[in-house]
Amino acid sequence: MPAERRKISLIYYVVLTLLLVGLAPLVLTGWLLSDKSGRELRAAENRYQIQLVQEKARQIEMFGRRMGSVVSSLSSAIEIAHDPAVVSSSKMDAKLGTILRDNPDLAALYIKPAKGDAIVAHREALSSNDVESIGAEISASPSNAKLKVGQALTLDSNGGSIMSFSSNVTVDGANAATIVAIASLQNISRGVVGMGQTKDEDLWKSGLPIIFVVDQSGNAVFHPDRSLSAANKPMNDLKIVQEWLESGGQVQSALVPFTANYNDKSYDMIGAYSTAEIADGHNLGVITMQDERKALASVGEMRTQTWLISMAFAVLALGVGFVGARFMTAPLLKLVAAAKNIGAGNFSVRVETNSRTEIGELGRTFNGMTDKIEEQIANLAKAAEENRELFVGTVKALAAAIDGKDKYTRGHSERVSRISVAIGKRMGMDAEELETLRISALLHDVGKIAVDDAILKKPAALTEEEFEIMKTHPMKGYKIMSQIPAMKAFMPGMVMHHEMVNGKGYPSGLTGDQIPLQAKIVSVADTFDAMTIDRPYSKGMELGPALERLRSFVGTRYQSDVVEALVEACNAGEVANGIVRQLAAQRAAEEESEAAKHIKLVA
Repeated sequence: MPAERRKISLIYYVVLTLLLVGLAPLVLTGWLLSDKSGRELRAAENRYQIQLVQEKARQIEMFGRRMGSVVSSLSSAIEIAHDPAVVSSSKMDAKLGTILRDNPDLAALYIKPAKGDAIVAHREALSSNDVESIGAEISASPSNAKLKVGQALTLDSNGGSIMSFSSNVTVDGANAATIVAIASLQNISRGVVGMGQTKDEDLWKSGLPIIFVVDQSGNAVFHPDRSLSAANKPMNDLKIVQEWLESGGQVQSALVPFTANYNDKSYDMIGAYSTAEIADGHNLGVITMQDERKALASVGEMRTQTWLISMAFAVLALGVGFVGARFMTAPLLKLVAAAKNIGAGNFSVRVETNSRTEIGELGRTFNGMTDKIEEQIANLAKAAEENRELFVGTVKALAAAIDGKDKYTRGHSERVSRISVAIGKRMGMDAEELETLRISALLHDVGKIAVDDAILKKPAALTEEEFEIMKTHPMKGYKIMSQIPAMKAFMPGMVMHHEMVNGKGYPSGLTGDQIPLQAKIVSVADTFDAMTIDRPYSKGMELGPALERLRSFVGTRYQSDVVEALVEACNAGEVANGIVRQLAAQRAAEEESEAAKHIKLVA
């Protein structure tokens, strides 16, 4: 008689199944996710390093261009005057003082005529002798560049540094004068490497990113440890600095892993560099570096946490299998079905359970959680709508503030917005595109905030010089709003609404398809509104003549389908009833009031 085979409890099969189906995929998934997340974190850190140095380099370049423009503007003004004597005039002293007051980063201005005494304007941090010495030194430098840039110089032990910018003035082919601007590097240094004063040793110990700037010789110009920048310490011993010097400024930015030694200790570093071009032939290198172990410490922590969480869930899965695998099957299937419905967006699903065990409690907890989720989703939707209304209200208030600077343009932005939306609807834009168009049109004149009121409110036609200033408002609006990432979608209408399809518009002279549709629509709406409102020096046009006038500009200023969309909207009463006819009625009422006053005076 064969021996009776030993029975095996079903629970072992359940446990084995859970191990194969639950634990193995969980561990494998955890390992794969941790490895993938580690690579992504490393890539994200690399991108951050590159973006950081590029941003700092752009700050330095903008500073250099600003200082260079001061010198170039003065040089061009004297050359245009075509009179060397203007350098020594009393007005020049006043002009230098004004420029110095308007540019807080300027430490001094120095003009040395070919004949006569030098003119000096400076702040208290510099003496006249210092200015003349620096001016003479950069003037004598052997360079044929139109704009020459001197090396950064340290004024005191606190790291106060300056940089000089020079340009020669040529009149009738002869050198008439030399203009030198001496710029303080204090503010740009703070913006690039930070406000605090931190010792180099502490920076290495902390493992935080170290940001510094070197010149073309590899000497420190800006550094969190001011003693290093004050001494112009050579940083050539760092591999990343060597690589930037070897690139000769040809590589705008690059990521460099390298090994560095500090105080007899070796560090594996990740870093990046970027080239800041101050002027032609004068570059600075922006360097950032960090201890790789500290920078990627979160990777190891994440992997440890991933394994711990995976093991915890594995143990929990086994425990649940031992305790009640059979009893859990049916209720869990209900929970799975309900979870799928919730994942699909149906938050009204609830689990029906009458069990008094933990399974029942799980079902009730699930229902409570679903209630909370549904409530939170509703709250989020409400908050999103409130935020949108707040944003639109803020934009309208800003547009009203701009238009309110001139009584003749009051309500202009709101009208342009309505006209633009009417055109957009006729051109088949969807709801999201129309909303973007509406906000862009509301903000199209935001740059006028930075235009002098005397020009905006001038009760007569602008002079050529005033019109040139007025033409700067699209780029001024861009500079104001480009600092806000959420404004990116609205930029075309703000920046390009004065571009023409024939390329004769401004600020960039774009042509045809180079101009986004948003800008083309706002351009037509802006012109239409300007043509149909009264100005101090002209009456607004009626609807018919205004539309014919717009049609005459098709192919030169405007795109045909945009103008025809406006004509269709006007013919349908979507524009004329709300805007043009309303204005016509307002003008008629004003004329009637003026006539009544005249009759009263005659009587």
